[in-house]
Amino acid sequence: MPPEERRRIARIRATLARMYPDATTALNWRTPFELLVATILSAQTTDAAVNQVTPALFARCPTPAAMLELTEDELGAMIRTIGLWRNKARNLLAACRILVERHGGQVPRTREELVQLPGVGRKTANVVLSNAFGIPAIAVDTHVFRVARRLGLASGTTPERVEQELMEKIPEAEWSRAHHWLIWHGRRICHARNPRCDLCALRPDCPTGQARLAAGNGDGTGPAEAAATGTPPGAPDQPVASGGRRPAAGGWRAVKPRGGPARDGHGPAAN
Repeated sequence: MPPEERRRIARIRATLARMYPDATTALNWRTPFELLVATILSAQTTDAAVNQVTPALFARCPTPAAMLELTEDELGAMIRTIGLWRNKARNLLAACRILVERHGGQVPRTREELVQLPGVGRKTANVVLSNAFGIPAIAVDTHVFRVARRLGLASGTTPERVEQELMEKIPEAEWSRAHHWLIWHGRRICHARNPRCDLCALRPDCPTGQARLAAGNGDGTGPAEAAATGTPPGAPDQPVASGGRRPAAGGWRAVKPRGGPARDGHGPAAN
């Protein structure tokens, strides 16, 4: 990597760390099992919607064995407001059965074992590894995919390739935090349509922001950008619950999410 590019990436990392010092997951959870369930439920659904149903669900089903006491219809009734609830109820029960039969009712700590669970792909596995177990990982959701490409941190056309590029350019010790930084930036500033480049502190180091402003299309009032938005096919952006302060006229201030990491976190749009 050329020295100037290395310095540019270091500036991006430092700026994101200042902007989002407390960014973490937006899903409410207390145990690895609860995070696994919440992340499965969050596919194509907002984190806010998931957080509406999980208190009652977790009170009734704190463990995989407890969830297996429900029929598919009973579980479905508890998550009916969640998108694709029928499939998710089926996947959750199948996953719980594997957890009980193969893992002693515990959530496994390896990606290889996690992706064997129904409803769990690489992104969901990385969310669980990073947040529940503190294992460095970068989960690439639609926000991470879009923002990483716009910033020139990645050029891949698949989440897997973008993940690999980010891991090559960001120190391993920052993988989990960088995942949250990119998500929060995608939610706050770098929207899929009409990103607020005029408010973005990353603009000096962002090739997309520089190009948009040069074209007079960086204030969020113009038409949707003609350039690639960075959203992978089949993964439309999801509306998300928000917290913290809004951008001031002179730029973006540091965001401090409400709540703690295990009880009321904010960040990975695992949806």
